[in-house]
Parts: sequence; C-alpha cells; structure tokens
Amino acid sequence: MIKVVVENKIPFIQGVLDDCCQVSYLAPEEFTADAVKNVDAMIIRTRTRCNASLLDGSRCKFIATATIGTDHIDLDYCSKKGIAVYNAPGCNAPAVAQYVFASIAYWLKQRGDSRPINTLTMGIVGVGHVGSIVERWALQLGMNVLSCDPPRAELESTNNFVSLETIAKYADIITFHTPLTKNGQYPTYHMCDASFLDKVARCPLIIDSARGPIVDTQAILVALNNGKIADVVVDCWENEPDISDELLKRAIIATPHIAGYSREGKIRATAMVVKALTKHFGLPYISLSETVPAGAAEHVSFETIENSYSPKEDTIALKEDKYSFEQLRNTYNYRSEVKNIILE
Repeated sequence: MIKVVVENKIPFIQGVLDDCCQVSYLAPEEFTADAVKNVDAMIIRTRTRCNASLLDGSRCKFIATATIGTDHIDLDYCSKKGIAVYNAPGCNAPAVAQYVFASIAYWLKQRGDSRPINTLTMGIVGVGHVGSIVERWALQLGMNVLSCDPPRAELESTNNFVSLETIAKYADIITFHTPLTKNGQYPTYHMCDASFLDKVARCPLIIDSARGPIVDTQAILVALNNGKIADVVVDCWENEPDISDELLKRAIIATPHIAGYSREGKIRATAMVVKALTKHFGLPYISLSETVPAGAAEHVSFETIENSYSPKEDTIALKEDKYSFEQLRNTYNYRSEVKNIILE
C-alpha cells in the first residue's frame, strides 16, 4: 500500500485517502528527513520546505501542495530526482480577488475618500488565475484597468497589456498577482522596489496578496515615509512569519497570509491534490464529502464584495501580536466567497 504523509493543517482531507493508502498526518515542523525517508508521497502546504535537506535519502516520488505557489519546493532538485510535483492552480483565486476589493473598500472608508470606485484606475501586475478575476471584476465595477503581464504579452502578441512604468504613472491602486521568481527573463523578486516606487505619480495604494518578496520591505517603508504612496495592504510578507515590525505598524491592512483562505478555496485545493495523487498512482477516483464549488462569481457589485468580508478584524488581531502570525493563520475561520449577483 502506498505510504503518504499529509500535513495536518490541510482541511477536508482527514480520512479521505485512508482506504487506499497508508496515511500519516504530521504538523509542518514534524516533516523531517527521518519522517519522510520511507514515504512514497507527500501532501503539503507552504510551510513545508521540500529540498535536498528534507528529501535526500527519501524514496518519495510525489509531492502535491494544496496551494497555488510552489516557491517552497525546490523544483530543479525534484526534477533531477524524478519527483513529480503538483500544485492547485487557481484554487483560492476568487478569495484573493475578494480580499483585494474588500481591502480597497476599507481603505477608502478609513481615509474618508469619497471618490466613487468607477473613477479610480487599477494597475494589475500579473494577470493569471487571480489577476484575471481582479481584472474582470474591476471592469464590471467601471474602473479604468491597466494590466501588466510580460510573459503573457510576449506569448499573445496583443495590445492588452502595459508596462510597469505605465502602471506606476497612472494607477491609483496597484495590486500584485505574480508568482515569486528570482531567475529567468521576468524575475519578480523585489519587483516593487525603490526604482519602481520612485516612478509612481498618483500616490497609490499598494497591495501585496501574492508573495512577500515581490515587494521590497525597506523600499515600501521609504515610500510611505516620503509620501510617494498613500498606504500599503500586506497579506504576504518578506521572511514570514518573522515579519517587519515597522511595516506591520504602518500598513493600513496587515493580515497573516490569509487572503486566499475561503472555505470554497480550501475544498478546491484538497480536491485537486487528492485527484493528482490518485491519478499519479493509478488509484480509483476519490470524491470528497464536500461538494467542490464552482469558480469565481460571474457578476459582482462593490457592495456585495464589501459586505462579504472586511479585513478589519484580521488586521487588528495581527497588529496586537505579530508573534500570533502562525496561530492566526492555522486557526483561521474560513470565510465564504463573494456570491453571484442576479442581473435584472
């Protein structure tokens, strides 16, 4: 029987594989080289670092992460060792889009900003699973949208994308939705750095609900201090959970990497990794006890998004105790995503 070790913080997976696999459940800190030495497969989240120090000497040939991102996995190492890697692309994209617009609503109210949403220009950096939903909803809300995605622009050869410089010049709100990459033609590490922030012209709101190191913490603090940007929303942090005290203090919204933490998103993620495992090992299809939800709402209003979630309480909890980052994340009460509105 296939031996599988599962991170015990993954929801909706307890007992699902027990009839066809020998399953053990471990906390993230319990994933050691000794613990995974004799397993065939692992199902993890972002807190388990899969690299040579964990996997050398292991017989593991399958890793599935119940997350969109894979930067916690050494993909080159896994490829060389013949370890198949799967993720859950798009699983929590509707929840992250909800977080972005709920944060904008909160920001406008906190500033006493009476500008209607349809008078604002949104700059979206990265138009993949999350960014495409943010783009679609922003257009529905009447916003002027500037989208930047160099890899897509190169592949699609269209005029639908603009440069980072254009976003810096014209956007009132800039939201990042790229993976974290340090190499290649379009690296995203510290994409939002001093050089980029020096170019912003409209004192924008900056939102990072993608990956912490996309934004240079020191550069964003300087930009806040010198008035180049109005405010910052931070869900993803450099060096988390050891986050910057000053950025925590200055961010208008500061949350413990929970932008994608919807109940629906977690169900989708678990369903995707279970499907990947059963298909990889030729096991019978296994369905979850929970119904797997459809994707993002087709039609939204600013009011329905605002009423579906507020980041206020999550911000208060983290600002009161930055050392509660992991506890808040691991015990988060998964929210519901935005419901589709019925058009007349």
